[in-house]
Amino acid sequence: MVKAGILGGGQLGRMLLQAAANYPVETYVMEDDEESPAAHLCHHFIKGDIRNFDDVYQFGKNLQALTIEIESVNEEALERLEAEGVKIFPKPAALRTIKNKILQKQFYTEHSIPTAEYFVTADLAAVRSRADFLPAVHKIGTGGYDGRGVQILRTPAEIEKGFDAPGVLEKLVNIDKEIAQIIAVNERGEIAIYPPVDMVFDSRLNLLDYQISPADLPQNILWKIEAISLRVVKELKSPGIFAVEMFVTRQGEVFVNETAPRVHNSGHHTIEANYSSQFDMLWRVILGYPLGNTEVILPGAIVNLLGSEGCEGEAHYEGLDEVLQMDNVFVHIYGKKETKAGRKMGHVTIISREKQDLVHKAHKIRNTLKVVSK
Repeated sequence: MVKAGILGGGQLGRMLLQAAANYPVETYVMEDDEESPAAHLCHHFIKGDIRNFDDVYQFGKNLQALTIEIESVNEEALERLEAEGVKIFPKPAALRTIKNKILQKQFYTEHSIPTAEYFVTADLAAVRSRADFLPAVHKIGTGGYDGRGVQILRTPAEIEKGFDAPGVLEKLVNIDKEIAQIIAVNERGEIAIYPPVDMVFDSRLNLLDYQISPADLPQNILWKIEAISLRVVKELKSPGIFAVEMFVTRQGEVFVNETAPRVHNSGHHTIEANYSSQFDMLWRVILGYPLGNTEVILPGAIVNLLGSEGCEGEAHYEGLDEVLQMDNVFVHIYGKKETKAGRKMGHVTIISREKQDLVHKAHKIRNTLKVVSK
């Protein structure tokens, strides 16, 4: 039986472990919180800091394979483990490129991958010197996650909201749609592509509000999305699963926004809506099995369950009974005991042949199911 580890114990790790139950794999998780969502579903839980070299190295040295559920892991330890024969998904070199927004943008430029115009900024003074470039988005180089580390700067007066640290100042794109394309690559270089999804964001929290899959776009745009995302993944030269997030402009241009080297929020619908979920697919890659079928069973939508504004403390789910009475609706609660405003506490997947039904139910769920504190 393969011994495989997951660095990080959040909801992505939890859903990976739910899929792992179908395979001959002995699972290990490292996280610094013994009550994390993934802690009770693995065979072996090790308390440790995924950013610490020694913790990561000691965790991985007796395992055959390692994957991540968050980018902020110690890649120096992963490089040493890789050199000693542990298989890492994604490869540390790919992770090193992606986890730093500056290196990630430069990677796109070097490989002629279309992305919004940008400047690398050393500090806030560098942003001030580029006031003529606004409106723009300032992204911190390292450490940003889940909407944090990103600021929209529309006018010079808003520059002080930027980051006084190395980052990227990126031209604000006139977006028609935000699209995510999930692609799996195995060690033989074989590729499985999921249909792209249309993501609708909560502009206040800069988090995914709901999404529809497959994305409703003209065929020529779909071809462009597939070609660009394939180029990103092929140039990263790593097995694993990748979510390529893209902007489609009103003029039909496609720009890569960011890439995640792991299972991703935009792929949660695949648990019910596709023959092989993104979580099942990653285990197939890690364990060397044939890639799964990415075809859609039925179109799907996801609503993220976020902690309600002004609520902090033990989580309580208002409206859960009502949502569970709805047809073709699947509730996933992540097992986080404490809620706070904007925290991802779960998601709900809807499947239906009718897009109108998906959108209607997504809005109804968002207005019905609330995560509050007791």
